[in-house]
Parts: sequence; structure tokens; C-alpha cells
Amino acid sequence: MAYNNKAKLKTLYLQRILEEETDAEHGLSMRQLIERLDGYGIKAERKSVYRDLDALREAGADIRTYQRNPVEYALVKRALNFDDIMLLVDAVQSCRSLTERQARLLTTNLKLFASDHQRALLDRSIHVSGRARTAKESVFGSIHLIHEALRTGRKLSFVYYRRGTDGVRRPTRDGAARVVSPVQVSFSEGFYYLAAVEEASGPVRQYRIDRMGKVAVADEAAAVDREVVRSWEQLGDYERFGQFAGPAAGVTLAVRSDKVELVTDRFGEAAAFSPLDDGHARALVHVRVSPQFFGWVAGMEGLVRIVGPESVRRQYRDYLEGLLEQL
Repeated sequence: MAYNNKAKLKTLYLQRILEEETDAEHGLSMRQLIERLDGYGIKAERKSVYRDLDALREAGADIRTYQRNPVEYALVKRALNFDDIMLLVDAVQSCRSLTERQARLLTTNLKLFASDHQRALLDRSIHVSGRARTAKESVFGSIHLIHEALRTGRKLSFVYYRRGTDGVRRPTRDGAARVVSPVQVSFSEGFYYLAAVEEASGPVRQYRIDRMGKVAVADEAAAVDREVVRSWEQLGDYERFGQFAGPAAGVTLAVRSDKVELVTDRFGEAAAFSPLDDGHARALVHVRVSPQFFGWVAGMEGLVRIVGPESVRRQYRDYLEGLLEQL
């Protein structure tokens, strides 16, 4: 009886074997397939394996036959191709919001989508400074509650924390909870942020989720002015530095001709370039003007300069003079 039950599962075992041991570059011969099935306690004949392969193909599995010596069979197309898996593994390994244990478990699960041969290529580790050390420091419990509030259209309460001059993490507003209507969750430069409004009429504010504690879904219905949110979303076309807000502006930069990548690395294809002089290019960018933007320009040490508009140039001069006064 046990043998008959396993025989009924032969097609599923065959699919598992192909998923785990074959890919576009590596196949298994008919003899190897029969041996693998035998390892599961299933005695199979060539004709029955051919029928199972045809059944899997009819069900949508992309099983290819390679005319090698001997002929080999391989599952080529998967839910995720190898490049997809590699990208996801690197993203997981690079995420500071994940603890080492969470990153390791997620990576292990992602590897299940790859063949044994491909998994060996995914055995890599990316060092991430500032990674969450414990599950308590991880933000995913809070994110789950935020999405529940978004899904059910309810407000969210939380205590917001900042570090004092002694480096100790303390609650703001003397520990009083903030009650907000959530708008969206975003991920920027290694951190998760909540966009929310305390009043229906705005403004939309950003909260770093790893600084939020005692997160809870409130009973009160969320109140969000869609026009306020729409106006805020339109500002998404303007590059932010971190999640720091500031007035939106089109800014013209001068960048040394051999350092154009400094601008494209920051602004991507949104930057519009034109020749300025023999040694420089002009770059028009859309940015949220903030001290963080000015800090980025100053950090370029003259390789990137602000040439317009004059109002932004004046703000930049004021920013630099303010820094000098603090010396």
C-alpha cells in the first residue's frame, strides 16, 4: 500500500527533482531521473517517466530535452529566473532593517526558487553596517500594523523616539502618542518611512518607522484630504535627499565634464544635460531644496556647483555662511 501511494506521487517527485537539480545549463539523463525516483522509494520505468514529463509539460512546466550524450532533461523556465533571484538576494542582504537572522532565513527561502547548481552561486554575504541587531529592532511588526491601518481605513497611534545629546533614545512629546492617518509606506536609503497626516488638511509628514514604538491601529476612521495627498505625491518627481522635505525647484548645476556621473548617480535619467563651456556640462535637475541637498553639493568640493536660480544660490550661500559661523 505504501508503495502504491508513493507511485501516485511520482509526477510530483519528478517535478521536485527537476526543480532542485536542473536548469538551463544542467540537465539529468533518463537513467539519473529513474535513480533519483528510486531514492524516494519509487520504482519507475522509462515509458512512465516519459508520460510524467509530458504531463508536466501540459501543465505548463517548461521542460526541455537536450540532445546530449546521453540525452538530458531540464526545467528551464521558473517562477523567478536566476537574475531575479540574485537581485532579490542582494536586496535582502543589503537591507539594514533586517536582522542577520531574518536576512539569512529570507535568503534561504529565495534559494528554493533556484537549482542546486545556482544556489552555490548565491552563497554570498554582503556586509551591512548599522543592521538591526535584534527582532525588537526590526520594523516589520510595525509595518504589518501600518498596512492593516491602510487596508481598513483607520488611524494609527505611535510614540516617536529620538536620541538626545547623550545618545540615549527617548520619546518625543513627553511620551504622548501621536495619532495620524497613514498615507503610504516607502523605502529610501536603507530605511522604511511612514507618510501620514495628523490633520485631514495636512501637511503630509514623514516618520522613520524604526523610530516608532508602541504602534497600534486605532478604532477611529482615517481622515485624509485626497487633494493634499495628490499635491504631495506630485512632488515625488522632485528628488529628495533622504526623506527631508523642502520647497520644490528646478535647479541648474554646473558639473565638470569628466564627472557627469556624479549627477546621474544621484538624479538618474531625470537630469537634463547640455554643454556649458569647454570644461563643464550644464545639468537641469528637479529637487526638494533642503540643507541635505546643499550638503551634497558642498561634499562635491567644487566638482558640482549651483548656477541657478539666483534664489537657490542665495540660500546655498546662507547655508555655507551659517556653517562658518559655527566654527
